[in-house]
Order: sequence, then C-alpha cells, then structure tokens
Amino acid sequence: MPWLFEFRPNTLKDFRKLDKQTQSLILDYLEERISGDDDPRRFGKGLHSNLSGLWSYRIGTYRVVCQIKDSELLVLVVTVGHRKDVYG
Repeated sequence: MPWLFEFRPNTLKDFRKLDKQTQSLILDYLEERISGDDDPRRFGKGLHSNLSGLWSYRIGTYRVVCQIKDSELLVLVVTVGHRKDVYG
C-alpha cells in the first residue's frame, strides 16, 4: 500500500527556499522511494536523543527528517535542509 508524504507548513517554506534542482531531487526521492514502498523505514535512519522517534533520509548533502505515522500511512516531513544545518 503506498505511503503519502506531506510537509509541515513551516517546513514547506524552508523547502521552497532551496534551489529548484535540490527541490526536484528531494521530491523525486520521496515520490519514488518512500511513496512507492511498503516500509518507509527501509531507506532511512532512526534518530536518537532529542530527535528520538524521527527518521532521517539522506539525499546527497541534504537531509529530510520525518515523522512516520503508521496508522495513517503518512510520512510527515518535519525539517529539510543541508546536513550541516538540519540537526542543530
């Protein structure tokens, strides 16, 4: 069953600040890998400490941090950005 993904409103604002090529790369990744797979955890990495319960997807030098809602088959994008900025 396909998973849906959506951005939080404030995350969508940050996403739109990225260049068009990076936006396309991230959207393609989410559509092809996450939406089309039975288990979105297969491609990501579980986070620890204060980000426990969230998952990170590595897309080049960018990271997409998500909350996976199993009951809704939803991957909620919590933050997106360059790897040096996204976890801080």
